[in-house]
Amino acid sequence: MDFTFPAIGLVHSCFKEKFGIPRQPGLAPLACAEIELLSPYNHPAAFEGLEGCTHLWIQFVFHANRHANKREEWKAKVKPPRLGGNKSLGVFATRSPTRPAPIGLSVVRLRGIVEREGKLLVQVSGVDLLDGTPVLDIKPYVPYVDCVLEAENAFAAAPPELIAVDIPATLMAICVDYWKRTGTDLAGLITQVLQQDPRPQYQQPDPERIYGMKLLDLDVRWGYRLSENQYRIQLTELIPNHQP
Repeated sequence: MDFTFPAIGLVHSCFKEKFGIPRQPGLAPLACAEIELLSPYNHPAAFEGLEGCTHLWIQFVFHANRHANKREEWKAKVKPPRLGGNKSLGVFATRSPTRPAPIGLSVVRLRGIVEREGKLLVQVSGVDLLDGTPVLDIKPYVPYVDCVLEAENAFAAAPPELIAVDIPATLMAICVDYWKRTGTDLAGLITQVLQQDPRPQYQQPDPERIYGMKLLDLDVRWGYRLSENQYRIQLTELIPNHQP
């Protein structure tokens, strides 16, 4: 059986490309986005009562997944990043975007619902959503049923270990100026994103290599350095990126 669903909205996110996005929602609380509701779903009445909720379920499409429109390429097993990308698990035992139906599900914090320039926008944070992501549905998070205290997952029993992030004084000054101009805690956001270590886990840190990602309107670049037998992330550049 096949079904067709409408997109009720589009995500405008701080994450402009897949690389670097936290692997789960909530890991970077400062990561913000707006969901622009599309007609005819952009009616304020559809959101009456939501002001009593702090968190939302967002159902969305992995639209940038190269297999999203190629169901014939579906595979029963995938290699999740959590296991270093070199061990396979059943697709239904993971949250891999490569699925029979490329649908994702994230819990995000509701920040507000605003109307701006004729658009109805749902403001959220703690996102793991790529810019341009189509949204299929929005539902309220209901703590007494959605929070299962006795739940277990042997594959992901604990949150990932964090890596220290160092921001040199020259780049911290850029972050401070960015905060003054936009109100965005750029240093905090960069730290929350990079401390998850976006590097593919099958790659060993290479002090000679520079990594990069597009975040907000910036190209963020960093490297790895060894200190007291532990690797740390060193922010190296913040370059304005004005391309759409």
